Amino acid sequence: MPRLLAVCAVRRLRPDAGAVGVTAIDKGPVEGPVRVGPYGVYADVQADRKHHGGLDKALYAYAEEDAAFWEEQLGRRLPPGWFGENLRVAGLDVNAARIGERWRIGERVEVEVTMPRTPCQTFARWVGGDDARGWVKRFSAERRLGPYLRVVRVGRVRAGDEIVVVHRPDDAPGLLDRYIDPE
Repeated sequence: MPRLLAVCAVRRLRPDAGAVGVTAIDKGPVEGPVRVGPYGVYADVQADRKHHGGLDKALYAYAEEDAAFWEEQLGRRLPPGWFGENLRVAGLDVNAARIGERWRIGERVEVEVTMPRTPCQTFARWVGGDDARGWVKRFSAERRLGPYLRVVRVGRVRAGDEIVVVHRPDDAPGLLDRYIDPE
């Protein structure tokens, strides 16, 4: 059964060489129940709402199974929040989701899949070291992108909450069908 493993929010803003000058990619798990509103997890920050936030990108979900793949590839532990995600999930193939698919998380919160993440140079800088070179292309090629989500119904979520797919529009494009390679 699909589960929410962690709810993550920014730990601190970090200086970044990008246009905004700071990044909120440094996220970590939040303890206990966490409120989710129209713009995502309370206490989180979206430093660049044009590219990584706003109502249609209020939350970013990443699968534990995809994180495990990258741990093996990179040879290091990648804890919840490392990908800049707000929701680390398990048992749900997030990359097989359809645009418009809706998930209920816990008792009340409902979210809708809007688009895939487009990896960027900020993410590459976050990865760091030798792994940063070619990271955007490498991450894209693996097609383990994870979805952005719109919040349809606000409420509280916590690690351990069940995730239920409550609507799957079979005629809608798949998440990865909407992906545009940044190259």
